[in-house]
Amino acid sequence: MELIDVNEKAGFAPEFAPRILRVRPEYKVPLICMEPGQQIPPHPSGTGIFFVVSGKGIMTVEGKEAEVRAGMMIFVEKGESRGIRATERLTAFAVHIS
Repeated sequence: MELIDVNEKAGFAPEFAPRILRVRPEYKVPLICMEPGQQIPPHPSGTGIFFVVSGKGIMTVEGKEAEVRAGMMIFVEKGESRGIRATERLTAFAVHIS
């Protein structure tokens, strides 16, 4: 078992870069910490499960936008294009399944 305190791992920078919490051949768990206006452009990937810990943003999946906020979970199927843009300081984590 490994316990991770997401709040301790959170960190913000002028240039967005995900912090990888855990990686294995079958999955990867990045922590997403964004200032307003920072984004991950839409891109295809494996199955993704996202959980917004704090803040708000706009999630784009297959060209459709939806506002996401703290407490929301987003499921994205393998191969679907997904991206996110922070509209206020945002902390989220994702589980990418290969």
